[in-house]
Amino acid sequence: MTTAQPARDRAPQDASVGQLISEISDDLSTLFRQEIELAKAEIRQEARKAGKAAGMLGVAGFAGYMVALLLTLALVAALSNVMDPGWAALIVAAVWAVVGAVLYMTGRQRLRTVSPVPRQTVETLKEDAQWLKNPTG
Repeated sequence: MTTAQPARDRAPQDASVGQLISEISDDLSTLFRQEIELAKAEIRQEARKAGKAAGMLGVAGFAGYMVALLLTLALVAALSNVMDPGWAALIVAAVWAVVGAVLYMTGRQRLRTVSPVPRQTVETLKEDAQWLKNPTG
């Protein structure tokens, strides 16, 4: 009784071309799956780092907000020493309105220059598709 050896246990010269192609295909599939798992692990690790950094930036933003608020109150209190507190608050509010308007206009102008289409990626994909149609030329 002879038992057939698995293709991996045989010498390469004993294997048929079909078996060799099948093994190569299996190896490529395994390699591809392993690369995908590695990419997922790297993305998870980077996402954790980005999440921690974003949390720190959020707290820093809140701290900056508190500083601005307290400085605004201090400025109103300081101006209240030389004028009516209502006018002091109105002047500080007007200054903040001007700052807000300038930042809004600048941000809106910069946002208009943003393109939602990844142009470089689109061009690369077009080149890849063209190459697939004619890989030798």
